[in-house]
Amino acid sequence: MTLAWYGHIAFKSRLERYGIIAIILISWAVALFEYCFQVPANRIGSEAMGGPFTLWHLKVIQEVVSLVVFTLFMVIFMHEGLKWNHFVGFACLVLAVYFIFKK
Repeated sequence: MTLAWYGHIAFKSRLERYGIIAIILISWAVALFEYCFQVPANRIGSEAMGGPFTLWHLKVIQEVVSLVVFTLFMVIFMHEGLKWNHFVGFACLVLAVYFIFKK
């Protein structure tokens, strides 16, 4: 979803000739492609469908993966550096994973 939501900003120079409607449609196409993987993965992984994870687990996994991808996107494409408060936030995410997965 990072590319669908923020790609038009990162690739502004390549996309500025398109209008907002075209940008929205491109973003929706990217999001649809991503959802084609995410939805089946959640179904396969869910306890309700025979998988090993609760919905709490799946949500925390999704958020951690999303923030890792977002961080890489920001550093690589937007050329934004990481600061101390980002690392503190990541430590909180690690704690969230620990507590959500704790039996």
